[in-house]
Amino acid sequence: MKQIAEDLWETEPEYPAPGLQTHAYLYAHPAGNVLFYNTSHDDELSAFADHGGVHRQYLSHRDEVGASLAVIRTRFNSQLCGHRSELEDIEKYCPVDVILAQREHHPRDIEILPTPGHTPGSTCFLVQSPTGDRYLFTGDTLYFDEGGQGRNGFLPSMSDHEALIKSLIFLRTLSPDLVISSAFGAGGGYRRFEDAQSWQDCVDEALAPLRDAVD
Repeated sequence: MKQIAEDLWETEPEYPAPGLQTHAYLYAHPAGNVLFYNTSHDDELSAFADHGGVHRQYLSHRDEVGASLAVIRTRFNSQLCGHRSELEDIEKYCPVDVILAQREHHPRDIEILPTPGHTPGSTCFLVQSPTGDRYLFTGDTLYFDEGGQGRNGFLPSMSDHEALIKSLIFLRTLSPDLVISSAFGAGGGYRRFEDAQSWQDCVDEALAPLRDAVD
């Protein structure tokens, strides 16, 4: 794993499709480590153990499912969290312990943000770190290309165009310091923003093709 913030680590990349990479991220929460997204790298589980294991694992959407969900849950006795609309896909591999369905806090410093569009149950997570940083995990709702530009996760075969626009407009109202997507181009899966305007500009980059399609 690679440390990317004082309390946040990034796993080694996986390559689900040409030009596409994914990572999982381990957050050192005071009440027990939290894993965002998923990894199938067995050696990363040993790294998780060295850092205190996994208390909870949050999935942003169904593309992150796989056999490793059950392996992680069994090894660390962790709780798996997934959206209600994605249960059929997730539970092919592992039972879901905490069902996500609405905007709420888990606990107060991890905010659950339903953002349908990429898939019906796509969910983002806003973390208020004790370091003062705000981490926004965007799944595939918004990701970064190889040049670090914001891109939307619209796929004609599975996505809802209007819902994704609304979700991105909502994300634009937030003020994250570090934004971490699930999938991304070769440039990297996270990007730091120094001010609200730079984040809004990034979301506008992702929104533009969707709005152009409407026009």
